[in-house]
Amino acid sequence: LVRAAFALGGLGSGFADDEAKLREQCEKAFAISDQVLIDQDLRGWKEIEYEVVRDSRDNCVTVCNMENFDPVGVHTGDSIVVAPSQTLSNREYFNLRDTSIKVIRSLGIIGECNIQYALDPNSEEYCIIEVNARLSRSSALASKATGYPLAYVATKLSLG
Repeated sequence: LVRAAFALGGLGSGFADDEAKLREQCEKAFAISDQVLIDQDLRGWKEIEYEVVRDSRDNCVTVCNMENFDPVGVHTGDSIVVAPSQTLSNREYFNLRDTSIKVIRSLGIIGECNIQYALDPNSEEYCIIEVNARLSRSSALASKATGYPLAYVATKLSLG
């Protein structure tokens, strides 16, 4: 995967299966940005999200986890999101949950955090795709799905 840095919506990004396509895609990306990122191809992996809350006393809770109906490679805005996830094993669920808590603690985030994962459907290998140390579009879905007022709680925590 070739990505133009600091570009919204995947602008200047694409996949390259050989050296010629890599060069072509890099030219497109450099036309958009001064920096190009080369990432692992995760097409076909599951996209999973966790909404995590942490307070100033280090109490953490995973409010909700969600799963994109489509695999990684289909933009979240163009996919159906299911909350809670339906295809994770207990082991996968708790491994990603534990990782989410470790991430929010290690980054020192007080408030709400959205963590997006790519999970290989054929193994337990996963990658963190993105960490939003704030409310995200998915947070509204998580609040509606669980009845937990994420925005309200995050605001109260940020105010102390």
